[in-house]
Amino acid sequence: MSTEREKMTKGEPYQQFDPELQARRKYIRQELKKVNNYDDNSKVSEHLAQLFGDCGKDLFVETGVEFDYGYNIHVGDEFYANYHLTLLDTCPITIGNHCYFGPDVGLYTPVHPIDPKQRLADVELGKPITIGDNCWMGGHVTVLPGVTLGNNVVVGAGSVVTKSFGDNLVIVGNPAKVIKTID
Repeated sequence: MSTEREKMTKGEPYQQFDPELQARRKYIRQELKKVNNYDDNSKVSEHLAQLFGDCGKDLFVETGVEFDYGYNIHVGDEFYANYHLTLLDTCPITIGNHCYFGPDVGLYTPVHPIDPKQRLADVELGKPITIGDNCWMGGHVTVLPGVTLGNNVVVGAGSVVTKSFGDNLVIVGNPAKVIKTID
């Protein structure tokens, strides 16, 4: 039988108030208080690398980072995130190499049931998010559950990405749509 953590990570319905999950969220909140108060960004990067599932070299995240669990976050080489990054990682969030995020970017994997009886039962589930290599997201971009972005994608400021897109595109809007192909 799967644990609630295993079910959550696979995107299956799980109980969000499972003691193991609650303990991890509490631990992460305590650790993020430390992370978000460091004056030295090398300490921020070092500490986040310990909390993430895995990350490559040259991680640089400004203050104000928030996430649920950490172990479902996978970041490639040369990642930069400006202020107030939110990664809701009930399911895996995978970010490729050479990615740059503007301020107030949010990647959200949780999916709350539409059925009110399931919501009342505190059943949750999620869908993973995958961001390819060489992606750039402007400020206030929101990426919703289940989205995959290909390589070399630029997402315009304020966009809400509700579906997946392939490689070499500029997407903008709410919902985001292709406005340009990158040669």
